[in-house]
Amino acid sequence: MAKRPGPIAEENPFLRGTDLAPVTALSEKLGLSPGTRYEEQHDTDGEDVSEESQRSGDESEEDEVEVDESVQEEMAKLEDIFEERGLRYRMIDRIGEGTFSTVYKAEDLHYEYYQNDWDIEPKDALKWTSPPFKRRRNGESQSSTTLVDSQSQRRQRQPRYVAIKKIYVTSSPMRIQNELELLHDLRGCKAVCPLITAFRHQDQVVAILPHFRHQDFRMFYRGMTVFDIKIYFRSLFEALAAVHKHGIIHRDIKPTNFLYDIDRQRGVLVDFGLAEREGSDSSHCLCQDHPTSRKTKIESSKARNQPIPTGFPKNDPRPSRRANRAGTRGFRAPEVLLKCTAQTTKIDIWSVGVIMLTILAQRFPFFNSADDIEAMIEIATIFGQQKMRQCAMLHGTMFECTIPTVGKHGFALSQIVHWSSARAPDEGEDPDPEVREAVKFLEQCLELDPRKRMSARAALASDFLAKETLSDTEPEEMDVL
Repeated sequence: MAKRPGPIAEENPFLRGTDLAPVTALSEKLGLSPGTRYEEQHDTDGEDVSEESQRSGDESEEDEVEVDESVQEEMAKLEDIFEERGLRYRMIDRIGEGTFSTVYKAEDLHYEYYQNDWDIEPKDALKWTSPPFKRRRNGESQSSTTLVDSQSQRRQRQPRYVAIKKIYVTSSPMRIQNELELLHDLRGCKAVCPLITAFRHQDQVVAILPHFRHQDFRMFYRGMTVFDIKIYFRSLFEALAAVHKHGIIHRDIKPTNFLYDIDRQRGVLVDFGLAEREGSDSSHCLCQDHPTSRKTKIESSKARNQPIPTGFPKNDPRPSRRANRAGTRGFRAPEVLLKCTAQTTKIDIWSVGVIMLTILAQRFPFFNSADDIEAMIEIATIFGQQKMRQCAMLHGTMFECTIPTVGKHGFALSQIVHWSSARAPDEGEDPDPEVREAVKFLEQCLELDPRKRMSARAALASDFLAKETLSDTEPEEMDVL
């Protein structure tokens, strides 16, 4: 059985195939000068980036859905590109569209011809190998009858689906290389989407990924019990623990990037378009200093000794602070909004906390800001001005708010959950003990100080997600289609 042309090669460990150029040479191949401007995520002003709305994985319905004519034209062009390289994929539909890429669902027509090491269900391998192939390995000749039987069996076999991600030319070549490189490094990690293969055609880079059966988060999050919540976040934290172990920050944790099959109780983490290695784009921040040293620097600053202004200048002449603010609105950690220059994997834990708050409060999206200022106000409304000032000082900035509805002390997360979901029947009645346990776990995820925020490994070892409490059911393997 042949090895599928994939992204692993000696001369370039990220792209391989027929007449393929290394990703690092993409700018030259695309005819882009060094001064060409790309849509780099570092310079976004809090916009919703890399947001892909994916439909659920109901196969029988997706194959029958009518496809828009413009989408059919796009898919036909892709099929022509595949045929030029000896690849056979039957395009089905467009299932996701984001700022930097479009994702299509397709059937892999040559699945049985390749070694599919990425497939996490090897027990189904025999379904893909026809009897004639077995006979040839034993030295027997293949008759015309067996050839017909082979073709008939392949026609009757269960279709195998993949997700084809077409990355736009507006993406930086270095960003494309980074995503493919990280996916390569994460191969074999539990609950992380593997990379099957990738290639470049003219100004387009195409990545082939497995297609996972999943349901739309909006269809099931309101009906989740505390036990369902434990199973969901156990799976998500297992994926994050594997990613963080490699020193990688995902940066875009949200429900649409965690494809969860509620029937099999398993999920897979996808979309590493914004991911980066921890420390690769960082510089010194006050949050890394000793508390005494940090306090001295803050108290001696000019901003600390000036009166609180009644407004802000329309054109501020002061140099702006630059830091990576990539992510999706509503899921970014406070240190991202405060432009901390030493961000860590803890920003992913905050995003997980927002997902959990969404489920417990039964409100999606829970945070719905239009820009960074509104996002800060939303967080301050919950945690209060006093804690927000301390959080800002941790990163060498000042937080001042004169909005009367933003209180000094904020509210407890248990109150927020109760008011939003009415999980406790009466005002004076205590919430369910399981809900109280979930809120306690949530507080450790939504900790304003990233140094005190729990890690993915700590989350898996916590009482809330301990395997002993989930032993009533053993989740099935994720279904790769």
